[in-house]
Amino acid sequence: MNFALTEEQSLLRDAVLRFLQRDYDFARRRAILDSPQGWSRSAWSQMAGLGLPGLLVPEAQGGYGGTMADLAVVMEAAGEGLLLEPLLATAVLGVSGLVALGSDAQQAALLPKILAGELILSLAYAEPPEAQAADGVPVRAEPEGRGYCLRGRKTAVLHGAQADWLLVSARETSGGLGLYLVERSAAGLHCTDRRSIDGLRAAEVSLEGVRLAPEARLGGPGADASGTIDQVLDRATVALCAEAVGAMQQLVTQTIDYIKTRHQFGQPIGRQQVLRHAAADMHIRLEQSRSMLCFAAAACDSAPAVDRQRAVSAAKVFMGRAGRALAQAAIQMHGGMGMTDELPASHYARRLTMVDFWFGTRDWHRQRFIAAQAPLPG
Repeated sequence: MNFALTEEQSLLRDAVLRFLQRDYDFARRRAILDSPQGWSRSAWSQMAGLGLPGLLVPEAQGGYGGTMADLAVVMEAAGEGLLLEPLLATAVLGVSGLVALGSDAQQAALLPKILAGELILSLAYAEPPEAQAADGVPVRAEPEGRGYCLRGRKTAVLHGAQADWLLVSARETSGGLGLYLVERSAAGLHCTDRRSIDGLRAAEVSLEGVRLAPEARLGGPGADASGTIDQVLDRATVALCAEAVGAMQQLVTQTIDYIKTRHQFGQPIGRQQVLRHAAADMHIRLEQSRSMLCFAAAACDSAPAVDRQRAVSAAKVFMGRAGRALAQAAIQMHGGMGMTDELPASHYARRLTMVDFWFGTRDWHRQRFIAAQAPLPG
């Protein structure tokens, strides 16, 4: 497998890194994090100017028409800057669902605004544990007149309270899984905004008799969205892993710089053999994680579903374990100051900790990896 970046991918990465260096340094990010909104619409508009919301939108519809490898390059750069804006929520979760199942009319109404940075779209797919039904999707879509009525709760909806529209998964009376476009201002929809420990915004969403027109449903009549949602979540998982690799890269760089310049007893602490071994271990975890990311991104683009699931779950399990170990080592090597909010290392450590929980825990992905074993020939 060729890990080298193409010319276009190098240009994409350089454009994002220039934006981060010029307009999104650590001080700027901290100011955004501490603001009431918790993200910057101005920064999101700048990202739209770079074409980032349209990475997975086909060229015929005004997007970049990129592959998962292209997305991974951008998300890795975004991970280096610990972006707080809805890049993952909109450019991956929202856009992937809309492009896969949306009608021409639905896409024409939303995609141009998404590409311009004027509209935030996110996916509401997960339910709180106490609300889980036997089929795992307790939100219900019941026929009402010619349309539908949605009832239930969703949890951990990335940028759900900031989104203009939500894609909501719901179990239908036929037993299939449907995907519905719901405007955030719809009557009966309530969002409670939360901030996760890494600074990202996530919402608890309650649907109390949300009435929708027939055209709110994505896909043809009776189309089951289960396979599409699985594919969308796998894409988001790969994007999250790419962010983790970017965060690991910065954490390794900053930690090595620190032990080279921090002096104790008249010499840099980096001369101590134990710290040099720890730094080498961090670098090994980083490069192994990058290899797993490349493998999972390639599988998302072309592999059959069972192989895609195995590759993505393997990457997620490895990334969660490696990211947390690397973050803990970096904090220890920085000493007590590594825990302070003023030091970037603590922010990277928080993001890497949360990577272990978004889109399925390590235990969940281990079980899916086992369940996705390819059948033996014959």
